[in-house]
Amino acid sequence: MELDEKKYLYLLLILPIVVLVFLVNLYWKRKKQREFGDLEMVKKLSPESSVFKPVLKLVLLLLALLGLILGLVNPKIGTKMETVKREGIDIVFAMDVSKSMLAEDVAPNRLDKSKQIVSQIINQLGSDRIGIVAYAGSAFPVLPITTDYGVAKMFLQSMNPGMVSSQGTSLDEAIKLSATYFDDKSKTSKLLILISDGEDHSEGAESAAEEANKLGMKIITIGVGTEKGGTIPLKRNGIVESFQRDNNNEVVITKLNRAGLEAIAKATKGGYVNGNNTKEVLEYIKNALDKIQKTEFEATEMADFQSQFQWFLGFAFVFLFLDIFLLERKTSWVNKLNLFNENK
Repeated sequence: MELDEKKYLYLLLILPIVVLVFLVNLYWKRKKQREFGDLEMVKKLSPESSVFKPVLKLVLLLLALLGLILGLVNPKIGTKMETVKREGIDIVFAMDVSKSMLAEDVAPNRLDKSKQIVSQIINQLGSDRIGIVAYAGSAFPVLPITTDYGVAKMFLQSMNPGMVSSQGTSLDEAIKLSATYFDDKSKTSKLLILISDGEDHSEGAESAAEEANKLGMKIITIGVGTEKGGTIPLKRNGIVESFQRDNNNEVVITKLNRAGLEAIAKATKGGYVNGNNTKEVLEYIKNALDKIQKTEFEATEMADFQSQFQWFLGFAFVFLFLDIFLLERKTSWVNKLNLFNENK
């Protein structure tokens, strides 16, 4: 079961408040009756007054309120796994999470800008399968090929330089690992979207791209950063304490290596786009995807939850209806049964 609007659960606090008001009112009535005269005499003056009916009306009111609140919460049930046929391509996002991506020459910083770009690209996808790879000095599988975009975004936001122990930037490792995500036997089009500042501390990125091309992969590279470059701030609790330094104790200036990213894309007849302008990236990716052939594939996914709010609202209105038309005086046929020993 899933609760669609959990915030309305706070309204359940109304129920004990209603009970408290009822008890206070009951106490006040009893107190006034004692002031008026002997309780037994007061009861004889109002023989049709029921002790049980007010409690029953309270219960009906509480059930009605509970039904209304649960209706607002909108519980959903009825999930199941089902296999559906979709048409699209397989896309792997290779995200650079090296420390150079913390440079703030692009707001808020290169890594956060990359996350925004990938999230926006995912938003405009239709029925494509996607996977995520993180890389720095080595590559790390984050999310296998899936059609669950919600999970992909969740993993995407959690990515940071600490998830890869080996620092540096190894573009060839990213390409090689991404290639393993694709099924060699599948005829589905394969696209790798590589997001980086292009600073490659390894050799063989172009060779890896050429091998990927032989496997039918196309690579689109997105460069994030400026050619002027920027420093790498080292923060604690959001406060800059120092800047990344090299072995000579000089502050590191990290710059966008556009030429390296363009060479990788060219090796697979792909393309390069500057990632500093999100709108430009989205338009470029959309046009590129429109030109790639879509193929049909089967995907296993969860069926939609079925809303159940109507049942709770229905019961709530029934209880309200009964409460409105239920009088506080004794019911004649129930009175004859004397179930609550009210007749003396």
